[in-house]
Amino acid sequence: METTVDQFAEAVIASPSQYSGMDRIYIHNRILALVGDAEPLAATDERLVSLADALVQTAIKNEKIGDTQSEREILSDQLMDLVTPLPSVLNQVFWDKYQTSPQAATDYFFDLSKSNDYIKTRALAKNVVFPAMTAFGELEITINLSKPEKDPKAIAAARNQPQNGYPLCQLCMENEGYRGRLGYPSRSNHRIVRLTLGGETWGFQYSPYAYFNEHSIFLDKIHRPMVINRQTFANLLEIIKQFPHYFVGSNADLPIVGGSMLSHDHYQGGRHEFPMMKAPIVRQVDLGISGVEAGIVKWPMSTIRLTGSDTNALIDAAVRIHEVWKNYSDENVDVRAYTAGERHHTTTPIAYRLGDKYVLDIVLRDNQTSTEFPDGIFHPHQDVQHIKKENIGLIEVMGRAILPARLKNELQEVAKYLLGYHNQIVASHRKWADDLKVKYDFNDENVTEIIDHEVGKVFARVLADAGVFKWDEAGAAAFDQFLTVVKGD
Repeated sequence: METTVDQFAEAVIASPSQYSGMDRIYIHNRILALVGDAEPLAATDERLVSLADALVQTAIKNEKIGDTQSEREILSDQLMDLVTPLPSVLNQVFWDKYQTSPQAATDYFFDLSKSNDYIKTRALAKNVVFPAMTAFGELEITINLSKPEKDPKAIAAARNQPQNGYPLCQLCMENEGYRGRLGYPSRSNHRIVRLTLGGETWGFQYSPYAYFNEHSIFLDKIHRPMVINRQTFANLLEIIKQFPHYFVGSNADLPIVGGSMLSHDHYQGGRHEFPMMKAPIVRQVDLGISGVEAGIVKWPMSTIRLTGSDTNALIDAAVRIHEVWKNYSDENVDVRAYTAGERHHTTTPIAYRLGDKYVLDIVLRDNQTSTEFPDGIFHPHQDVQHIKKENIGLIEVMGRAILPARLKNELQEVAKYLLGYHNQIVASHRKWADDLKVKYDFNDENVTEIIDHEVGKVFARVLADAGVFKWDEAGAAAFDQFLTVVKGD
């Protein structure tokens, strides 16, 4: 009878790795070295991930590793590394398949990243996902159960910390094949496709904790901080030339309005149509740049959509908006480019294809704080932070909420509270729940649907808080004034 070791060894040889049948004994002994020689535990089924789970349990039984989450993950990824092609082999196969089509190449890489458990599909399956209709269309709400909530102040502080470890950060190419350690994720089964952007080497990989379909990361080979400039816009358009079935965007390059990793220049992309991409143009505008159609998007965050076939003209338009915005102030609507010499303005750009044309959505960002809003004037305000207090990064800018895991249980307690049952409602939710009691007649059948709907409305408010020009008369006038300056009239 085949043991789990035998089954896994057969799977390694059958996988698209560099091994063949002649390597079977070698692979068998490699596995035993990792998990121990004692009788291996049986897997629940013959799927690769289940076999690896059984081998991890065998290693714990044999005292090759301790029974901790970190040690489990490190060993599991080491086992999965055996079924993963070497970086050179993977890159050769990827670009060979690219000659058939870009989609054939990404399909190969994506499927491999799932089958070798680099993309944590089992953890992702636990996430809660539901749609929510709002005044700005249907938003996408997710409660992320796979990663902890991040504190915006910690994110900002991390940007200024000395970078002297190895790897320098979780986006560095040095993560490829890295074993991992306590407090730092294992990456033995991690692979990166190399590509060229702007004459420099960049990497393309998938996110292990994907927030949407084929969630990709494009990362600079060099460890240097996030930046939004002309080269950023050129790189984004070059990526969607190379991968026309994907979108790609960049987080802003300032704390509060930026993403969670500002120390390493990178973009995020994938195969998903976000709510913002479906949002219509409410008014065309003339930026005075030939070959570029421009308009204001009906979206809670202040967004200018640029469309055209000439990518150089689109880059010129994006640069003009970005550079004017960096130095633009309007005290009437609390917009200030600088305070005490500190810059507050940048943009979040997103690129994608629309038929034979290219689209650049440019979202205006302002990271000021004030006594009234210490977390950010254009950041989720205090009254909605019971639902969302983290930075509004690229993915959420586009209309997909990444809400903290705590909400799964907390909203269940809110439901009990609304129904009059014994509950342990968190104090921060009580005012919101009391307001809902006034609006609705709750029962066991409708309470979850109503809560989901109201969470969606809160997320729409979160995005509106982050919008620099509000959807009112004063905001519209201020937006028009800014666009006048962009055009140069």
